[in-house]
Amino acid sequence: MRVAVLCYFLSSLLGAGDAAPAADEVAYLPGLQKQPSFKQYSGYLSVADGKHLHYWFVASQKDPSSDPVVLWLNGGPGCSSLDGLLTEHGPFLIQDDGATLQYNEYSWNKIANMLYLESPAGVGFSYSDDKNYVTNDTEVSMNNYLALKEFFRLFPEFHKNELFLTGESYGGIYIPTLAERVMEDASLNLQGVAVGNGLSSYEMNDNALVYFAYYHGLLGSRLWTSLQTFCCSEGKCNFYNNRNKNCSDDLAEVQGIVYSSGLNIYNLYAPCPGGIQERFGIERSKLVIRDLGNLFINHRRTQLWNQKLRGLASQHLSVRLDPPCTNSTPSTLYLNNPYVRAALHISPKAQSWVICSSEVNLYYGRLYPDVRKQYMKLLGALKYRVLVYNGDVDMACNFMGDEWFVESLNQKVEVLRRPWLYSGEDGQQIGGFIKEFDNIAFLTVKGSGHMVPTDKPIAAFAMFSRFIKRQPY
Repeated sequence: MRVAVLCYFLSSLLGAGDAAPAADEVAYLPGLQKQPSFKQYSGYLSVADGKHLHYWFVASQKDPSSDPVVLWLNGGPGCSSLDGLLTEHGPFLIQDDGATLQYNEYSWNKIANMLYLESPAGVGFSYSDDKNYVTNDTEVSMNNYLALKEFFRLFPEFHKNELFLTGESYGGIYIPTLAERVMEDASLNLQGVAVGNGLSSYEMNDNALVYFAYYHGLLGSRLWTSLQTFCCSEGKCNFYNNRNKNCSDDLAEVQGIVYSSGLNIYNLYAPCPGGIQERFGIERSKLVIRDLGNLFINHRRTQLWNQKLRGLASQHLSVRLDPPCTNSTPSTLYLNNPYVRAALHISPKAQSWVICSSEVNLYYGRLYPDVRKQYMKLLGALKYRVLVYNGDVDMACNFMGDEWFVESLNQKVEVLRRPWLYSGEDGQQIGGFIKEFDNIAFLTVKGSGHMVPTDKPIAAFAMFSRFIKRQPY
C-alpha cells in the first residue's frame, strides 16, 4: 500500500494520467427541462492500487470562487453518494418516472460547491482495475484522502476555498477517519465536519435503540420488564453484548419487532414504499441492507448475517438489490440510461449502477468500534467546527446513541439544550433541539428520519447554512 501511495504522488507530480477538468464538464444533462446556470463536472479521481472513484461536482449557485467546497459521502458501507445528490440535497431531484429531474429549491449547492464521491471502489460507478472490492476503514480513509488531493489537483482554483467534510450513516465512520488525515495536511483548508445520523459507536447505538423502541411504543410492558430483569443490573443496562441467555432471547424479540415486522427502519412514522409484503416477505434473498453493520444488535450477529448473505449473493449476483422500505428504482433507471452515462462520462469498465453494493458491504472490514479517538483529535485542535445531527425518528442510527456519544467526549458546555428555530412555509418553526459544546454541537431534526434533507429539506438547509457560515444554530 505504501509503494502504491508513493507511486500515486510521483505520478501526480509528473503529471502522468493528467485529465483536464474541461473533459469532465457536463455539457448537457438529460431529464432537465432547462440546463443549469452553474457548472457541473463528472468523472474519475484515480487513487491507489488502480482504483477509480467516480465524482460528481456541482459548483455553487452563489459565488463558486469563494464559497466553500463540501465533500459528501453516503454510508453503507457500500452505498452510493449519488443517492444523496438525487434524493436528498443535490440541485436536481429524481422523479418517479426515473427519467426526469426537477430543481431542488433547498439544494445545498445554493451556497456551497458540492462534491459527491462514490466510495469505496465497487460502489456506484466507481471501479478497480483488478475488480477486487475487498476493503476496510483504513484503506477507505486513505483513498478518500487521495481522491480529495486529486480533486484539488484537477481543480486548483478551489484549493484555497474553505473545506468541509460531511456525510451520513456509515459516514459516521468515513468522515472522522478521513478528517484525521486531512487535518494533518496543511495544504487543505479544512474548516469543519458534519455527520448526519451517523454510526459513532456500535455499543451506544445498540444500547440506545432498545430504549428508543420502548419509549416509542414498540415493545410493550411485558418485554420491557423482562429486558430490565435480564439485561440490567445496578441501574445499568447492557443490550450490546450481554451473555445472559434470557437477555439474548429478549433482544432477538426486539430485533424481530424493529427490523422484521414491516416498520420503516429509516423513519418510524413513514410508510414502507412497496408495501410490507413485498419488502419483508419470503423473497428475502433479494435483500441487501443499506446499513448492514448498524442493523443488528452486536458484531457476532452481524457476522452470522453476513455469512448468510454471502451464500445468497453467490446465487443471485444478477438480481438488483434494494434496502428495505427504500424505492431506488427511479435513480437506478435514470443512472443506467445510456445517455445519462454518456453525459456523466461513465467508464465502460464501470458496472451498472445500484444504490448499494452487496459485494462491497459483505467483505468490508469494520475496524473501529467507535470514533472517539478521531473526534478527540479534531476537538483538540480547537479550530474546527463539528456538528453531529440526527433525525429523531430514525432507527438505523438513532439520535439517542449519537447524543450519548457526543456527551461522552466530555467537552465544556457552551449552550444548554434548547429548541432551534427556522423559517418554514408556515412561519417560524421548531426545527428540533440543540446542545452546544466548545467546538462541537449535537442537533436533532424534529420528525425526520435517517435521510434528513429528504424528510425535512427546509430545516436541513437552514441547519447546513448556519453550519458552514459559522452562525448560531
